[in-house]
Amino acid sequence: MRLGLVIYYTMEEKFIDINGIKTFTRIGGAGTPFLILHGWGGSADSWLKVQENLARNLQVFVLDLPGFGKSGLPPRPWDVQDYMEFVLDFLESYNIRQYYLLGHSFGGRISIKLSAQFPDRVIKLILVDSAGPQPTKKKFWKKVLPSIASFVSIFSSWPGFQLFRRFFYQFIIRSTDYLKAMGVMKETFLKVISEDLTSCLEKIKVRTLIVWGARDKITPLKDGRFMNSRIQHSDLVILPCNHNPHLEIPEDLSRKILDFLNKNGD
Repeated sequence: MRLGLVIYYTMEEKFIDINGIKTFTRIGGAGTPFLILHGWGGSADSWLKVQENLARNLQVFVLDLPGFGKSGLPPRPWDVQDYMEFVLDFLESYNIRQYYLLGHSFGGRISIKLSAQFPDRVIKLILVDSAGPQPTKKKFWKKVLPSIASFVSIFSSWPGFQLFRRFFYQFIIRSTDYLKAMGVMKETFLKVISEDLTSCLEKIKVRTLIVWGARDKITPLKDGRFMNSRIQHSDLVILPCNHNPHLEIPEDLSRKILDFLNKNGD
Protein backbone atom coordinates (compact mmCIF):
# COMPACT_ATOMS: atom_id res chain seq x y z
CA MET A 1 0.00 0.00 0.00
CA ARG A 2 1.33 3.41 -0.98
CA LEU A 3 1.16 6.01 1.78
CA GLY A 4 -1.14 8.90 1.00
CA LEU A 5 -4.36 6.98 0.34
CA VAL A 6 -7.30 8.04 2.50
CA ILE A 7 -8.06 5.53 5.26
CA TYR A 8 -10.44 6.07 8.17
CA TYR A 9 -8.86 6.14 11.62
CA THR A 10 -9.57 6.88 15.25
CA MET A 11 -7.71 9.24 17.58
CA GLU A 12 -7.12 8.33 21.24
CA GLU A 13 -5.93 10.64 24.01
CA LYS A 14 -4.76 9.38 27.38
CA PHE A 15 -2.27 9.72 30.22
CA ILE A 16 0.26 6.99 30.90
CA ASP A 17 2.87 6.64 33.62
CA ILE A 18 6.48 6.58 32.41
CA ASN A 19 8.95 6.20 35.27
CA GLY A 20 6.62 8.04 37.64
CA ILE A 21 5.94 10.91 35.22
CA LYS A 22 2.33 11.47 34.16
CA THR A 23 2.63 11.65 30.39
CA PHE A 24 0.02 12.87 27.94
CA THR A 25 -0.09 11.10 24.59
CA ARG A 26 -2.31 11.13 21.52
CA ILE A 27 -2.37 8.11 19.21
CA GLY A 28 -4.08 8.02 15.84
CA GLY A 29 -4.33 5.61 12.94
CA ALA A 30 -2.90 2.16 12.30
CA GLY A 31 0.12 0.75 10.51
CA THR A 32 3.83 1.43 10.91
CA PRO A 33 4.52 3.48 14.09
CA PHE A 34 5.43 7.12 13.50
CA LEU A 35 6.67 9.14 16.50
CA ILE A 36 6.63 12.96 16.60
CA LEU A 37 8.74 14.85 19.16
CA HIS A 38 7.73 18.50 19.57
CA GLY A 39 9.96 21.52 20.11
CA TRP A 40 10.75 23.52 23.24
CA GLY A 41 7.57 25.13 24.49
CA GLY A 42 5.51 23.01 22.13
CA SER A 43 3.13 20.13 22.80
CA ALA A 44 1.19 17.33 21.16
CA ASP A 45 -1.60 19.82 20.43
CA SER A 46 0.67 21.90 18.18
CA TRP A 47 1.11 18.86 15.90
CA LEU A 48 -2.56 17.86 15.73
CA LYS A 49 -3.14 18.83 12.10
CA VAL A 50 -0.05 16.99 10.85
CA GLN A 51 -0.93 14.00 13.02
CA GLU A 52 -4.42 13.88 11.53
CA ASN A 53 -2.97 13.94 8.01
CA LEU A 54 -0.42 11.19 8.66
CA ALA A 55 -2.78 8.99 10.70
CA ARG A 56 -4.68 8.12 7.55
CA ASN A 57 -1.92 5.60 6.79
CA LEU A 58 0.29 5.32 9.86
CA GLN A 59 -0.01 4.78 13.60
CA VAL A 60 1.07 8.22 14.75
CA PHE A 61 2.21 8.82 18.33
CA VAL A 62 2.62 12.35 19.70
CA LEU A 63 3.37 12.95 23.36
CA ASP A 64 3.93 15.93 25.62
CA LEU A 65 7.54 15.62 26.70
CA PRO A 66 8.17 16.07 30.46
CA GLY A 67 7.92 19.72 31.40
CA PHE A 68 5.61 20.61 28.51
CA GLY A 69 1.92 20.56 27.71
CA LYS A 70 -0.11 18.32 30.01
CA SER A 71 2.77 16.07 31.11
CA GLY A 72 4.50 16.26 34.48
CA LEU A 73 7.87 17.81 35.20
CA PRO A 74 11.14 15.89 35.12
CA PRO A 75 12.24 15.02 38.69
CA ARG A 76 15.49 16.96 38.27
CA PRO A 77 17.12 19.09 35.57
CA TRP A 78 17.42 16.86 32.51
CA ASP A 79 19.80 16.90 29.57
CA VAL A 80 19.25 15.53 26.05
CA GLN A 81 20.34 12.04 27.09
CA ASP A 82 17.69 11.97 29.82
CA TYR A 83 14.98 12.94 27.35
CA MET A 84 16.21 10.34 24.87
CA GLU A 85 16.07 7.60 27.49
CA PHE A 86 12.56 8.74 28.44
CA VAL A 87 11.45 8.44 24.81
CA LEU A 88 12.93 4.94 24.63
CA ASP A 89 10.97 3.98 27.76
CA PHE A 90 7.82 5.47 26.23
CA LEU A 91 8.28 3.36 23.10
CA GLU A 92 9.03 0.28 25.21
CA SER A 93 5.72 0.78 27.03
CA TYR A 94 3.98 0.23 23.67
CA ASN A 95 6.38 -2.56 22.65
CA ILE A 96 7.54 -0.53 19.65
CA ARG A 97 10.95 -1.57 18.34
CA GLN A 98 11.08 0.10 14.93
CA TYR A 99 9.43 3.32 13.84
CA TYR A 100 9.59 6.46 11.74
CA LEU A 101 10.90 9.36 13.82
CA LEU A 102 10.26 13.09 13.45
CA GLY A 103 11.83 15.75 15.66
CA HIS A 104 11.12 19.47 15.55
CA SER A 105 13.56 22.02 17.02
CA PHE A 106 14.32 20.70 20.56
CA GLY A 107 12.66 17.41 19.58
CA GLY A 108 15.23 17.27 16.79
CA ARG A 109 18.00 17.17 19.39
CA ILE A 110 16.47 14.06 20.93
CA SER A 111 15.90 12.53 17.49
CA ILE A 112 19.50 13.15 16.39
CA LYS A 113 20.91 11.51 19.49
CA LEU A 114 18.50 8.58 19.35
CA SER A 115 19.19 7.92 15.66
CA ALA A 116 22.95 8.07 16.23
CA GLN A 117 22.90 5.72 19.23
CA PHE A 118 20.19 3.30 18.06
CA PRO A 119 20.35 3.25 14.25
CA ASP A 120 18.64 -0.14 14.03
CA ARG A 121 15.42 1.23 15.55
CA VAL A 122 14.73 4.21 13.31
CA ILE A 123 13.36 3.28 9.87
CA LYS A 124 13.56 6.82 8.53
CA LEU A 125 14.35 10.15 10.22
CA ILE A 126 12.73 13.54 9.66
CA LEU A 127 14.29 16.66 11.18
CA VAL A 128 12.15 19.82 11.05
CA ASP A 129 13.98 23.10 11.78
CA SER A 130 16.05 21.06 14.21
CA ALA A 131 18.36 22.29 16.95
CA GLY A 132 21.47 20.41 18.04
CA PRO A 133 24.65 21.20 16.11
CA GLN A 134 26.35 24.43 17.12
CA PRO A 135 28.25 26.61 14.63
CA THR A 136 31.12 28.58 16.24
CA LYS A 137 29.16 31.76 17.12
CA LYS A 138 26.16 29.86 18.46
CA LYS A 139 28.43 27.47 20.36
CA PHE A 140 30.09 30.40 22.19
CA TRP A 141 26.82 31.93 23.42
CA LYS A 142 25.37 28.62 24.50
CA LYS A 143 28.57 27.69 26.34
CA VAL A 144 28.61 30.90 28.36
CA LEU A 145 24.84 31.25 28.87
CA PRO A 146 24.83 29.53 32.33
CA SER A 147 27.49 31.99 33.51
CA ILE A 148 25.60 34.90 31.97
CA ALA A 149 22.39 33.83 33.72
CA SER A 150 24.20 33.79 37.08
CA PHE A 151 25.81 37.16 36.41
CA VAL A 152 22.57 38.86 35.32
CA SER A 153 20.79 37.63 38.47
CA ILE A 154 23.20 39.71 40.59
CA PHE A 155 21.30 42.83 39.55
CA SER A 156 17.85 41.44 40.37
CA SER A 157 17.25 44.09 43.06
CA TRP A 158 17.93 47.02 40.74
CA PRO A 159 15.02 49.15 39.48
CA GLY A 160 14.02 48.15 35.96
CA PHE A 161 15.79 44.79 36.24
CA GLN A 162 13.00 42.77 34.61
CA LEU A 163 12.90 45.06 31.59
CA PHE A 164 16.69 44.93 31.24
CA ARG A 165 16.67 41.14 31.63
CA ARG A 166 14.06 40.67 28.91
CA PHE A 167 15.89 43.03 26.54
CA PHE A 168 19.20 41.26 27.19
CA TYR A 169 17.92 37.75 26.44
CA GLN A 170 15.71 38.75 23.50
CA PHE A 171 18.12 41.03 21.62
CA ILE A 172 21.61 40.07 22.83
CA ILE A 173 21.26 36.31 23.41
CA ARG A 174 18.31 36.16 20.94
CA SER A 175 16.36 33.64 23.01
CA THR A 176 13.42 34.15 25.35
CA ASP A 177 12.99 30.43 26.12
CA TYR A 178 15.13 30.76 29.25
CA LEU A 179 13.01 33.68 30.44
CA LYS A 180 9.80 31.66 30.03
CA ALA A 181 11.16 28.54 31.73
CA MET A 182 10.10 27.99 35.35
CA GLY A 183 11.59 25.95 38.19
CA VAL A 184 13.43 22.80 37.15
CA MET A 185 12.97 23.69 33.48
CA LYS A 186 15.34 26.67 33.73
CA GLU A 187 18.36 24.47 34.45
CA THR A 188 17.00 21.86 32.05
CA PHE A 189 17.05 24.48 29.29
CA LEU A 190 20.67 25.36 30.08
CA LYS A 191 21.69 21.70 30.08
CA VAL A 192 19.91 21.02 26.79
CA ILE A 193 21.33 23.92 24.79
CA SER A 194 24.88 23.50 26.11
CA GLU A 195 25.34 20.16 24.33
CA ASP A 196 26.79 20.26 20.82
CA LEU A 197 25.45 17.30 18.83
CA THR A 198 27.60 17.89 15.74
CA SER A 199 29.53 14.66 16.32
CA CYS A 200 26.26 12.68 16.21
CA LEU A 201 25.40 13.75 12.66
CA GLU A 202 27.95 11.55 10.91
CA LYS A 203 26.78 8.57 12.96
CA ILE A 204 23.26 8.79 11.49
CA LYS A 205 23.02 6.13 8.79
CA VAL A 206 19.26 6.02 8.16
CA ARG A 207 17.69 7.87 5.25
CA THR A 208 16.93 11.38 6.54
CA LEU A 209 14.67 14.21 5.41
CA ILE A 210 15.69 17.67 6.62
CA VAL A 211 12.83 20.18 6.37
CA TRP A 212 13.54 23.87 6.93
CA GLY A 213 11.66 27.13 6.90
CA ALA A 214 13.32 29.61 4.52
CA ARG A 215 12.57 32.47 6.95
CA ASP A 216 13.51 30.63 10.16
CA LYS A 217 15.32 33.03 12.52
CA ILE A 218 15.43 30.66 15.51
CA THR A 219 17.39 27.91 13.81
CA PRO A 220 18.53 29.60 10.57
CA LEU A 221 18.62 27.84 7.22
CA LYS A 222 22.42 27.63 7.31
CA ASP A 223 22.02 25.15 10.20
CA GLY A 224 19.86 22.97 7.96
CA ARG A 225 22.44 23.11 5.19
CA PHE A 226 25.12 22.18 7.72
CA MET A 227 23.16 19.11 8.86
CA ASN A 228 22.56 18.15 5.24
CA SER A 229 26.32 18.21 4.62
CA ARG A 230 27.05 16.02 7.65
CA ILE A 231 24.27 13.40 7.48
CA GLN A 232 25.27 11.01 4.73
CA HIS A 233 21.90 9.89 3.36
CA SER A 234 19.96 13.13 3.72
CA ASP A 235 17.84 15.43 1.58
CA LEU A 236 17.09 19.07 2.38
CA VAL A 237 13.66 20.53 1.57
CA ILE A 238 13.12 24.27 2.06
CA LEU A 239 9.59 25.52 2.71
CA PRO A 240 8.20 29.11 2.52
CA CYS A 241 7.68 29.61 6.25
CA ASN A 242 9.37 30.48 9.53
CA HIS A 243 10.32 28.08 12.37
CA ASN A 244 7.02 26.21 12.66
CA PRO A 245 5.87 24.65 9.37
CA HIS A 246 3.53 22.33 11.30
CA LEU A 247 1.55 25.40 12.37
CA GLU A 248 2.10 27.67 9.35
CA ILE A 249 1.72 25.22 6.44
CA PRO A 250 0.75 21.81 7.91
CA GLU A 251 -0.64 20.51 4.60
CA ASP A 252 2.61 21.20 2.75
CA LEU A 253 4.67 19.66 5.51
CA SER A 254 2.47 16.56 5.62
CA ARG A 255 2.79 16.15 1.85
CA LYS A 256 6.60 16.37 2.00
CA ILE A 257 6.68 13.77 4.78
CA LEU A 258 4.48 11.34 2.84
CA ASP A 259 6.51 11.85 -0.32
CA PHE A 260 9.66 11.03 1.64
CA LEU A 261 8.17 7.90 3.21
CA ASN A 262 7.00 6.70 -0.21
CA LYS A 263 10.44 7.20 -1.73
CA ASN A 264 12.50 4.10 -2.60
CA GLY A 265 9.46 1.85 -2.44
CA ASP A 266 8.62 2.42 1.25
